[in-house]
Amino acid sequence: MSTGNPGDPGEENDDGLEDKPPRASGGPSPFTEEEIAAVTGPGDPDELEDSETATIEADEAPDLHTSFDKLVQKSRNLSAERVRTVVESVLFVADKPLDLHQLYEATGIDREKIQEALNQISGIHRDGISGLVLYEVAGGWQFRTDPHSAEYVRRYLRVKPQRLTRAAVETLAIIAYRQPVTRPEVEDIRGVDCGAVIKALLDRKLIKILGKKEEVGRPMLYGTSREFLEFFALKDLSALPTLREFHELTQEHQEIVEKERPAVPGASGTVEALADPEFQKRMDKSVAASEAALAELEEAMNAADITQKAATNLLNPTPPPTEGEPGSEPA
Repeated sequence: MSTGNPGDPGEENDDGLEDKPPRASGGPSPFTEEEIAAVTGPGDPDELEDSETATIEADEAPDLHTSFDKLVQKSRNLSAERVRTVVESVLFVADKPLDLHQLYEATGIDREKIQEALNQISGIHRDGISGLVLYEVAGGWQFRTDPHSAEYVRRYLRVKPQRLTRAAVETLAIIAYRQPVTRPEVEDIRGVDCGAVIKALLDRKLIKILGKKEEVGRPMLYGTSREFLEFFALKDLSALPTLREFHELTQEHQEIVEKERPAVPGASGTVEALADPEFQKRMDKSVAASEAALAELEEAMNAADITQKAATNLLNPTPPPTEGEPGSEPA
């Protein structure tokens, strides 16, 4: 046994082991890189091959009926502000417009409270105020981005704006205002073949087949779809513009419309004339009224001529002829 200090290098302690010098801070590690890698490495890739996969998800599905009843009871105690936030959250994650029934099925909140919440959300998220705008579309409610931010949103998403050709817009307008309508009726109005355009509109799901018309050949009847209302952000078909609304546009808006819709030979005024379903009836009534007014005017003019002649004879009576003049009778 060595008689030196037990901490000196090269000397043994009482246990018979040689002491190692203390590693200075920042000095070399006493372990080799292989030893460190063996301890801290990813380990053997075949280590779990013989192990069975454990089930980490619950197999039992909750009773939807029971859970909905509990949700209804819980929703009764929600404050008006909390109802608004719940409805707002559901609308935010929905990819389609939701109506009152769908919101009730999702939240269990009373329909009247949901309607009040929708009115509040509409006031908060409205056009020009919020980046998200609540629209009433296709019989439901849906969050959409602010139209004024469309350019920036499209740039971020790197998508092109969806545009329809002139032929597609005309065909779609005829179907929207005259539905249910057949392909021959559409072609009779446009004056050209519309088979390819109608097929493209069917592929885009902007129109749908409503059935067959009860006549020779049983042609297909076409009408607009729910996607049509969503595409143009319309609540229902009653929201379509009428001919009167087009004529009531300001001069500035009329110039914009004419610029966006250049004139096409043979198609001028077709869409506008179809805007009002009572257009032909009003035209017939207008023609009949014009003819009646013209007849009354002619009668009034004849009566005025007779009155004028009578007044002239009264003011300027014709003197009786004297003797000896032609036309006088002998005394």
